[in-house]
Amino acid sequence: MIEDADAPEEIVWEGQYIVTKKRGRWEYVGRARGIHAAVILAVDDADHVILVEQFRVPLGRKCIELPAGLVGDHDDVAGEDAATAGARELEEETGYAAGRIDVVGEFHSSPGMVSESFTLLRAHDLKQVGEGGGVDSENITVHRVPLAGIEQAIAGWREQGYAIDVKLLLLLGAKLLG
Repeated sequence: MIEDADAPEEIVWEGQYIVTKKRGRWEYVGRARGIHAAVILAVDDADHVILVEQFRVPLGRKCIELPAGLVGDHDDVAGEDAATAGARELEEETGYAAGRIDVVGEFHSSPGMVSESFTLLRAHDLKQVGEGGGVDSENITVHRVPLAGIEQAIAGWREQGYAIDVKLLLLLGAKLLG
């Protein structure tokens, strides 16, 4: 038996998007209202990956990430599935529309501290239909990076002080094992 596994879950604090919880000795955070994220791996026909750059307040600096967004976070999109949300977020953030989106699966990025999960999606048959940049005040910058040069691009961003999202390990994976 795992200690604390059967302890009741207590809500310590809840905001519009985040909830802080406690179960036995464990304290953790999650998304409010059952919201989860869709993360999109978008590689075009020329083997360039589409990445986004945006300032992340919790980090206090810009971060390089795969395009992503919340699933069902507003009343007008309540009940949408991850693929639908992912297609919408890809176009809003990057200006690219996908001809096809495949669901890779559900993942957890920091399971010792966060209960949130994300659905990883693979976007195919990309077509640029706009400039991207996000909505409201997201101020997203879009980067189209050759997969063959991803290590150098990440190293350059690090030198400039950017944070690098853990999901970019997906792009470095095979090289790290070599």
